[in-house]
Amino acid sequence: MTEHPDDAGSGTRSGFVGLAGRPNVGKSTLVNAIVGAKVAISSVRPQTTRRAIRGVATDLEAGTQLVLVDLPGVQRPRDELTSRMQHKVEAELAGADVALLVVNGEEGVGAGDRFIASILLRARSGERQLPIICAVNKADRLGRNIVPVLVEAAGLEGVDEVFPVSALTGEGVPELASYLASIVPESPYMYPPEERSDQPRELLLAELIRGQALIRTRDEIPHSVEVRVTHIYQRDDGLWLVEAELWVETDSQKRILIGKNGFKVGEIGTGARKDIEQELGGKVHLDLQVKVKRKWRRDEDMLDRLGID
Repeated sequence: MTEHPDDAGSGTRSGFVGLAGRPNVGKSTLVNAIVGAKVAISSVRPQTTRRAIRGVATDLEAGTQLVLVDLPGVQRPRDELTSRMQHKVEAELAGADVALLVVNGEEGVGAGDRFIASILLRARSGERQLPIICAVNKADRLGRNIVPVLVEAAGLEGVDEVFPVSALTGEGVPELASYLASIVPESPYMYPPEERSDQPRELLLAELIRGQALIRTRDEIPHSVEVRVTHIYQRDDGLWLVEAELWVETDSQKRILIGKNGFKVGEIGTGARKDIEQELGGKVHLDLQVKVKRKWRRDEDMLDRLGID
């Protein structure tokens, strides 16, 4: 990792925060809330995060920088894709300065949360005392009913501090971010302060498109869609030309994704174009092609090309 000493004076703090939690607890939304920009896709569908997405939140006034690693939801590997996702979780936690366990407050603390807490506790090896912080998400929906959940969360083995938050409304997020920034190591900034993510532009745009596909297909193709951006170009008049492929595993999934008379893929394109225009800061022409890539989730070479480690 390249340091940027010119961007940080003495006494600055900077570190990696690994977010762990069961699928669909709101980790991606929480990363976006702390960063203040959409760097990780969020959806009501579980397992939307396939890669360890890094969001960068820099507070120049406080002299702090959090590098938030939105990890895939922890689950039992069932194919090459989920096996790689699980390996990524373990590898990223090994290099984290702080572990942030995110719990769904509406569901309370369950066996899955206790299992993940045990994984985080095992990351404390030898002299490495990894701080483990717990964020109880969706506090805005619970009111006083959140108190028992906070008590349960505080009782998880290894958890040092507990914060009630709402990633959706922002409630409690500044307090959580401030505390995390206070416990990361004293260090120069690891990224320029203006950066919000370390993702390559192609990957970030692909994730924005995939997010729209997940929102608009719901349960029909929850894990079978992947996106690959094949071309990005800005014309002299400022218009961005973006071309991307949406991959599915079967012909029936392709028909679902395209929709009658191309309606569904048109909806995906309209939603994604708005997100991409916000990211690129200009008007965008988006061309989407739907292709069948059979068993792509089990193809190691294809996963390599997609950058899923």
